[in-house]
Amino acid sequence: MEKDELLVKRIQELAKLADRRDCVTFTDFLNLNEQNILHQTTQKFSWIKGETFGGYTGAERQIAAFVPDAPAYAQTCVEKTEYPISCVHIAPLNTRFAEPLTHRDILGTLMSLGIDRAKTGDIVLWEDRWYLFCHSTFAPMICEELTRIRHTSVKCTACSFTEFSYKPKTETLRGSVASVRLDNVIALAFHASRSSLLALIEGEKVFVNGKLITTNAYTLREGDIISVRGLGKFCYKEVVGQTKKGRCMVEIEKYV
Repeated sequence: MEKDELLVKRIQELAKLADRRDCVTFTDFLNLNEQNILHQTTQKFSWIKGETFGGYTGAERQIAAFVPDAPAYAQTCVEKTEYPISCVHIAPLNTRFAEPLTHRDILGTLMSLGIDRAKTGDIVLWEDRWYLFCHSTFAPMICEELTRIRHTSVKCTACSFTEFSYKPKTETLRGSVASVRLDNVIALAFHASRSSLLALIEGEKVFVNGKLITTNAYTLREGDIISVRGLGKFCYKEVVGQTKKGRCMVEIEKYV
């Protein structure tokens, strides 16, 4: 059985378990492709009621919660504090001798500790501080075992993700496009030709609001979040005017 089929089966099992035991059940952290499979599955099986959260607004990797199909849960949304998510602050023991760390450095060290990627969410740099979101059962182990990243000694401290305030760094870009088709706006965001981006779209590497999009003719709507694996992500804001040649002047917020 392929990996995607296994995930669909797992989603169905968790949804049935939530209904049978009259309790909320959770997945591990899902990447964008897995979240797309989740969306497709919930659309196909109307009895599955799923919600997602990754520890903070805008998180890329998220955990899905399945709510029982019962009258008591008819209008219920899972509280963020119910998700089995912990936030771990990673800081050098001595900033004077610390080397610059990257997302890859931290992730690689976590993998060397034998921690499954599915048990960890986003790794975020905010105001010169690193934060790791992980499954709550793994937070104590990470705080105890993660003591060195490359040549830098670090200290990990669990903190409440409800206290985590994060505003991603963005830059505003404006430019003209023939239309607000997906390929046109991506080309503007990443300064690339439409033809070079076609392979990424057809290669299932482009997501809009967490949903896989495989057609370059997809029309964007204001507020859409576009993620391109390997390139980054941005928010399509709006059309701010037209050029004399009838092209659309659009504004986007690119995450940097």
